[in-house]
Order: sequence, then structure tokens, then C-alpha cells
Amino acid sequence: MNARFIDWIWHVRGSLPLAPGQSREDAFDRLTPLFFESGTSHERGGDTLTFTKRDQAAQDRMSVFDGGTLRIENGVGGSVLRWHMTSRALLFCFLAPLLFLAFGQLTIALGKLEKPAAEASEKKDEKKDEKKDKAVPAMNPIDKFLGAPAPEKPKKDSKDKKDKKEDKKDDKHSPTSAYVFAGIFAALYVGGRVLEDRKIKALIRRKLAGA
Repeated sequence: MNARFIDWIWHVRGSLPLAPGQSREDAFDRLTPLFFESGTSHERGGDTLTFTKRDQAAQDRMSVFDGGTLRIENGVGGSVLRWHMTSRALLFCFLAPLLFLAFGQLTIALGKLEKPAAEASEKKDEKKDEKKDKAVPAMNPIDKFLGAPAPEKPKKDSKDKKDKKEDKKDDKHSPTSAYVFAGIFAALYVGGRVLEDRKIKALIRRKLAGA
């Protein structure tokens, strides 16, 4: 499989035409201050500028990227700046939903495996409850002599107990939380992938214009 078909997940590529008459040196001079941030190292050579980032600060406007290359090429209509940057943060946000979906499926599978044992335990508990329900407390001879009414059988609450057990079982093997987190990270990836692409393009455009 061609790596290009999957590397778009964490690779950001783009291009911008240079202003008419703008030299390669002038373009890189304007872009270089972007790489003076803490944890960033860069190197210029000919028509290429490469950079790497490590432990980048949150206030770094390019903190989401870990490294990349900016190259100026001669096009039909003039010089064009092309960039290719990588981001582990984007890769993580892409893989996280898959991981949480796997957790959700694992939770469901564990619930199915434990179901026979849980049902056997419930039947055993129900039999014990039935025996308790049938048992009537012995009446004190004095109370009986005085004509006190016989004690009633304890009210059955097996239904309530069963409902509580079902609730606990559902909570224990519910994949809902995993699916919620999967949705959150999926939204983060889609939003981040589109937003970072636009942000870096806008940032480079402003720098090339001298802003």
C-alpha cells in the first residue's frame, strides 16, 4: 500500500505562491522567526528550510507540529512555497477513537462471557430468597395466649432486588462511556485536521506579507 494514502492522517501539506518579485531569501527571512520558539530547531539550505520541535510550548503557534519542510519551487506562474509538516497530536486523536471503540466491544464481549455465571448466581439467590419468604417467625406463647395476631410473612422484594442486580450488571458492562470518548476524540481530530490546515496556511501567508 502506498504510504501517501494513509499519511494524510498526521501529515499536513500545502502551498502558496510568492508575491511577484519576492526572492527566496526574502521569503525565508520572513518565515524564519516562526522557528525561534523554545524547543524548535531549524536549518536553511538553498531552497529548503527544515525544522523540528521537541517539548514545544503551548503558546507556540505551531505547537501541534513536530517537524517539517518548507521548500520554494519555480512554477509556471512564478515561485511557489510548498510545505510538508507532521503532527503526532493529530495521529493520536485519529487513533484514540479506534482504541475506545475496541474497549467498548471488549466490554460487550466480557458481558456475554459472564452472563451464564451471573444467571446461575441469580437463580441461586432467588432460591434462598424463596426459602426466607416461606419461613414464618415463631409466635411467642405469651402473645398467643393474649390473643395477639399471628406474624405475617415477610413481603417479597425479590423484584426490587432483581432490578437492582440488573442495574448493576448494566453499569458494569455498559460500553456507553467508551463510545462517548470515541466520539469526543473523533470530533477533535476532524476539527483539528481542518483547523490546523487553515491556521498554518493563514500564518504563513501573513508572514510572507510581512505582517
